Amino acid sequence: MKRTSLILSSLATALVLAVGGLVFLTSAQAEKLNVQREAVAEQTVTFTIEKMTCAACPITVRKAMEGVDGVKSVSMDFKAKTATVIFDSAVTSAQQIGAASTNAGYPAAPVS
Repeated sequence: MKRTSLILSSLATALVLAVGGLVFLTSAQAEKLNVQREAVAEQTVTFTIEKMTCAACPITVRKAMEGVDGVKSVSMDFKAKTATVIFDSAVTSAQQIGAASTNAGYPAAPVS
């Protein structure tokens, strides 16, 4: 009887440890998948910007693009008349970002 109780107790302990390890692995895998999903969703697109003629123009374009949900950063190059945008493609698209600039008076198109 004592031997059976000892075996059952050992099995129960092993089962608890196995389930605990499984939960830990599942959490670690879920975290890894979240990081991978974020990396996949983040995109960088460079836009050509028309009608930028003064130093204030890039400020207007940047603010318009930053106002789009999912945009993480906008880097302007006045000389090259471009904007490089990092955004979450699960939230927005290059077309929506370009439209925001266009609606502000500065037509924008992704560089091919």
